[in-house]
Amino acid sequence: MRTELVSEPGLADRPNEDFASVALPASGQGGSLVVLDGVTPPRTPTGCLHSVPWFTARLGGALTELTVSLPDLPLTETLSRAIARTAAAHAETCDLSHPRTPQATVVLARWSPASVEYLVLSDSALLLEGPDGALTAVLDDRLSRLPRSALASDAVIDAELRNKEGGFFTAAADPQVAARAVTGMLPRAAVRTVAALTDGAARWVERFGEGGWADCLALVRKQGAQALVDRVRELERADAAGERAFLGRSKTHDDATVVYAEL
Repeated sequence: MRTELVSEPGLADRPNEDFASVALPASGQGGSLVVLDGVTPPRTPTGCLHSVPWFTARLGGALTELTVSLPDLPLTETLSRAIARTAAAHAETCDLSHPRTPQATVVLARWSPASVEYLVLSDSALLLEGPDGALTAVLDDRLSRLPRSALASDAVIDAELRNKEGGFFTAAADPQVAARAVTGMLPRAAVRTVAALTDGAARWVERFGEGGWADCLALVRKQGAQALVDRVRELERADAAGERAFLGRSKTHDDATVVYAEL
């Protein structure tokens, strides 16, 4: 088995809000990966005393432990328990009902000798490659399908769309959001490669159009995950004015994380 993990902050003077892990049980049977993309908070109060990196470290740590220690627990229940555990860690000090309480996108994958399970919540990406080279991109595209007019301001998004029916969902403080994730399971023999990307790395496809998802996976396989992140940084510097930004709202540089595993 070969694994590779790269996670790089968008700016050197700001903490990385992403989280990534690969876990291999002591039994040697199977494994799991966890990728979170913390949602950068606004400058206004969020009701929470804690930073986004604090939140992603807590949630990511819980997910890493639970995906390995409870291998028979469905990933939706795993995410639900991890959210509840994280919420309990700061419920007494913070207003977890605030729409901008710390939150993150989620990608989970777990494999055993029999199957590969997966879960995606919000706009990170999971790529699954079959033994014949056929690629499936597992995406939660609810945010990208919203009309531009609906994303006019953070206030409108928070009031009407964030973690609301008809909008989009992220992992924040409500364990029930786990049921909103895109999930599935495939036979183990149907998957030879798994890759997870936060949207900062997925820009190579989604923002800059350098190729499709199969091209993206081929780049990571041949040149490494760092090569993908480096190419995204080059493209970002060339587009500093944001002319190719998604709906004109994208940061010049975003945290970028890639986890690659050949099963």
